[in-house]
Amino acid sequence: MKYIKHIFFDLDHTLWDFDKNAALAFEIILKEYNISIPVDQFTKIYNPINQKLWKLYQVNEITHLELRYARLKETFDALEYEVSDELIHAISDKFIDNLILNNFLIEGTIEILDYLKSKYQLHIITNGFAEVQDLKMKNSGLITYFQTITNSELAGYKKPHQNIFEFALSAAKATKEDSIMIGDSYEADVVGALEFGMKAIYFNENNFLVENDIIQIQKLTELKNIL
Repeated sequence: MKYIKHIFFDLDHTLWDFDKNAALAFEIILKEYNISIPVDQFTKIYNPINQKLWKLYQVNEITHLELRYARLKETFDALEYEVSDELIHAISDKFIDNLILNNFLIEGTIEILDYLKSKYQLHIITNGFAEVQDLKMKNSGLITYFQTITNSELAGYKKPHQNIFEFALSAAKATKEDSIMIGDSYEADVVGALEFGMKAIYFNENNFLVENDIIQIQKLTELKNIL
């Protein structure tokens, strides 16, 4: 790692605690629309559905709008709670508005960024929607740590496509040899970066089984032992 100068982080589920912030947003929304489903029951169903659909979105099998609709439609269907398409679209819009009201970060985020910022140039590569991701970065205070922010809308490609990594390195004036990617998505962040020719670290918080030669951590602060 002695040649590393640039660290590229994913945002959601890596630094920004999407699941916690989403639960708080849904808690407000379910009350507002008088939907009698406990928020923990709702998010238990919603979270894996959302992750499944994001994987399809990453490889262009569904659109942004299809993702936003389907993740709610499939959740309500699984809960056997009947809602109209009109209400699903209204909740979808309200969710984006409420999501950025809370900005809890993954444990250890600020500690590790403070540790890394004097040693490396820090950057973001995210598949999230540009306007929402920018607001997350600003509202959470993360933006002050990063020299560049590459999102898939700006780059025109999503991780794991190699072009988004090429775009991000160009914006950062970095090379494959002096860069490393850190993220929670094995396919998008780790495999994508490795196939592009960058080093990668898998933020494997849930200890999923992966290939033995993949560098992985379960807590962000473990990066102090690597970088």
